[in-house]
Amino acid sequence: ESKEAKTDEIDKYMTHSVLGIPIFLGIMALVFFLTFTVGDFLKGYFEMGLEWFSNAVLSLLTAVGAADWLTSLIVDGIVAGVGGILTFLPNIFILFLALAFLEDSGYMARVAFVMDKLLRKIGLSGRSFVPMLIGFGCSVPAIMATRTLSSDRDRKMTIVLTPFMSCSAKLPIYGMITAAFFPDHAALVMVSLYVLGIVVAILSGLLLKKTIFQGNSVPFVMELPAYRLPDAKSVLLHMWEKAKDFLHKAFTIIFIASIVIWFLQSFDWRLNMVADSADSILASIGSVIAPVFSPLGFNDWRASTALITGFTAKESVVSTLTILTGSTTDAQLSAALAQIFTPLSAFSFLAFTILYMPCVAAFAASRRELGSMKEAILTAAYQTLAAYIVGTIIFQVGSLIF
Repeated sequence: ESKEAKTDEIDKYMTHSVLGIPIFLGIMALVFFLTFTVGDFLKGYFEMGLEWFSNAVLSLLTAVGAADWLTSLIVDGIVAGVGGILTFLPNIFILFLALAFLEDSGYMARVAFVMDKLLRKIGLSGRSFVPMLIGFGCSVPAIMATRTLSSDRDRKMTIVLTPFMSCSAKLPIYGMITAAFFPDHAALVMVSLYVLGIVVAILSGLLLKKTIFQGNSVPFVMELPAYRLPDAKSVLLHMWEKAKDFLHKAFTIIFIASIVIWFLQSFDWRLNMVADSADSILASIGSVIAPVFSPLGFNDWRASTALITGFTAKESVVSTLTILTGSTTDAQLSAALAQIFTPLSAFSFLAFTILYMPCVAAFAASRRELGSMKEAILTAAYQTLAAYIVGTIIFQVGSLIF
């Protein structure tokens, strides 16, 4: 049987008008299951390594008689902040490995084809799904990928909707919250979050099609490649390229953010070192913003502060909460988070995290591609407002049901 005939046989199911989307969701559920089962198993070893390293650094600093502030900066700030992110490397590697495998096999092209019919209903074509798909990795290249769209209307609309896709930077946040509140349903929670992002993008598309972006999308023509067994070297290279970005961010943006967060939560306005971070500069700033999030079910300065630092890089949400709760292990962090959230408010926090404006780098990419700071700000404001409304609905409706 020829390769074309085999491909056609498989495509009867993979690109089926009814079965196509459930098959895609099933495949993604399997990817998340592997990401959290195998990933969490390996993550345990990374955490043990981090704990050993943290204790070794503490012992060394104590032995040389380092000042208390310096010890706190290095152990509670840098090691806890950057280390808290690095423990998610196994999960990130597995997710990227699975996505690279699916892309190399020729399946991802089918997903764009299957999504074309759905996207047409919101005024876009299947071609817009390619940037959205890239958005599952990172919003920055996804926004830049909209350049391939010939229609200016399609391009701008895709830029607005793409950040609703869950980028890999949000994976550590999902991991942190699911470990604390939904340990037995991690894959299910992950799938529901990804689906939530897609649903909000669809509803937003319908709204935008009726208001700002009226008109029809350009026709979508695509040649589907034959299925093939992915080349191991190519898949590993693809995975490493993506993971390298994650590591680069951990040792630049998150390194600097961890130092800034440590400073703000260790000192008061008179620059006296505080014994309790609730008396710190950061607590006083966070406390002003915290009530805004009461309708979403959380009114804690640490949660609101974490969302603000998420503007620098979404991974900073994890490093911020790790530093602010003084946690060195997953168990300590889970216990601390239980003081800040209930399972329902934790889920509304996750929903807000997925949907609110992306990081500074993605915002800069939006501004460049939209060609105007005003349009970029309006886009970010719309995304954050959508996040606030969805988070509020989840918590308020959930409170009535549960």
